[in-house]
Amino acid sequence: MEAVIVIEHLYKRFGANVVLNDFSLEVGKEENVVVLGKSGSGKSVLIKCIIGLLRPDSGTIKVFGENIPDLNHEELDRMRTKIGFLFQGNALYDSMTVRENLEFSLRRHWIGFSQQKIDGLVMEALENVGLPHTVEMMPAELSGGMLKRVALARTMILQPEIILYDEPTTGLDPVTAREIDNLILKLQKKYHTSSIIITHDMNCVKNTADRVALLLDGKCYAQGKYDEFERSTDQHIKQFFE
Repeated sequence: MEAVIVIEHLYKRFGANVVLNDFSLEVGKEENVVVLGKSGSGKSVLIKCIIGLLRPDSGTIKVFGENIPDLNHEELDRMRTKIGFLFQGNALYDSMTVRENLEFSLRRHWIGFSQQKIDGLVMEALENVGLPHTVEMMPAELSGGMLKRVALARTMILQPEIILYDEPTTGLDPVTAREIDNLILKLQKKYHTSSIIITHDMNCVKNTADRVALLLDGKCYAQGKYDEFERSTDQHIKQFFE
């Protein structure tokens, strides 16, 4: 399988706290890899390093063959059009309508989309998540599940090849969480995306993972299919299924 993300020997510390400690992982084309770990284990730090929001102390993060830490600001900005990032807290602008939130990432001066093109992308993104009727609404008018869907629509508006999901179902009721899981699979199939999904929600893991990687003590401790993890007798893995 062709790898679109190759992480090798990644280290990241904050003062005396070593968060990533020789972490390595590959993600294949059109593959969903769930990174599983306890709260505070470094999962969010990992994907912030991949998107370039944090700089690792050492190691390589190659996305489509380019090492993210080596990219300058302009190169990183252009790379980010190929990588969607779904923030845990949605990160929508309260003072903007849904339309304006989705348009925001399309307003880069070098992209140069016409208003007609922008309008089409906005509506396609909202239709993908079943919310075209919310286009002129404000975030305060939306439920938690709707906010997550709008955030996912914004993540997908440029139809990125890679999506990074940071706790996509946190704070959602089980029914809404399952709807988000289904959307993740729907968008993977429609746009042939590759994804890293950060979560400790075992239903999300079961529903979305092509492969699971356990982040433990800063390392990629184990990898495998969900069923393999479920059958494991390793106590570090079993604790997530108890």
